[in-house]
Amino acid sequence: MGTVPTPRRGPSRRQVLSGVAGLAATAAAVSVYARHHFAPGDAGDPHGDFRAPTGGYRFERHRTPARTVVRAADGRVLATFTDGARTALLTGPARTWSEPRTTSAVVRGNAWVRLLPDGWRPGHARTRWFREWFPKALADRSPDVLGVAFQYGDGAPDRRTAAGLRYAGKAHFGPRVPGQSLDSFHYRDEKSDFYDYLGTPWTFPDGTRKDPEKARYGDVDCSGFMRLIWGYRMGYPMHATNTAGIGLPRRAYAIATRAPGVLLIPNTGRPPADISLLQPGDLVFFAIDIGRPHGIDHCGIYLGTDDDGHPRFYSSRSRANGPTMGDLAGRARLDGDGFYAQGWRMARRL
Repeated sequence: MGTVPTPRRGPSRRQVLSGVAGLAATAAAVSVYARHHFAPGDAGDPHGDFRAPTGGYRFERHRTPARTVVRAADGRVLATFTDGARTALLTGPARTWSEPRTTSAVVRGNAWVRLLPDGWRPGHARTRWFREWFPKALADRSPDVLGVAFQYGDGAPDRRTAAGLRYAGKAHFGPRVPGQSLDSFHYRDEKSDFYDYLGTPWTFPDGTRKDPEKARYGDVDCSGFMRLIWGYRMGYPMHATNTAGIGLPRRAYAIATRAPGVLLIPNTGRPPADISLLQPGDLVFFAIDIGRPHGIDHCGIYLGTDDDGHPRFYSSRSRANGPTMGDLAGRARLDGDGFYAQGWRMARRL
């Protein structure tokens, strides 16, 4: 699923994630996130009887983007794999995502987002590794990308490894910027990456070492949040610069244009008119800095549509001071005339 080098001081990634895996296994059958609930009767509900099929799959090829759709014998869609992307969109137990303190919106769905070992190719469906991996992935109820993301949101409890390292829990955006008013876009500072949140040094594949800033412990900006989820927690490769490289670069604009995967929606300088290509787990990018209205400077993860049919995203935001799907200082929607909807520009599938 990808490797990440271990830091030269402090716990290794293997030590960190072995602790994470143990905690996740203990909680896999219950509602383990502050704002995540399984629907009654689903596999995540200990009283449910949901069973993922283990055979009889049908494979279909589709275009725009080129992808393989897997169906059960009864016609239900079980998974979508996009050519060139590692994102696996799987069907699983229905879940509910909400954030009552900041919004009345509720997102419900059966999408589970996981990572393939490599970018998808049509021939993968015929390989032995896929035949072994796919039934296990369909039945897997450990935290996926969306579940991990909500481990850092409003009200999320702290989670620690056996060694005491806090790897999850409510995140904030960054330190306050002196002289900025509460309603300023720059009220809280950017520049907080995943290693700042963790408070542990990190060495990248090219040997670049990054040390966390004490003032940023527990903080993560928008692109740092994506790296925390996809890179640190899910194992997607990362590097320390904004140039092209293996895996995720640092800043939002660099992830939008230089990250691996598939560019679903290019930047035309205006909000996309068609969102039909989006699926949960896709990264969405925004140009929202009033001083630089055309530059990509914010990113988040698409959740799906809420109960009122509005497409919702989840991101770490300055004025909300951390990860949110809510409407504090701007509605977290991709449609309408709101601040973020009007600033939406691009989408990418990792």
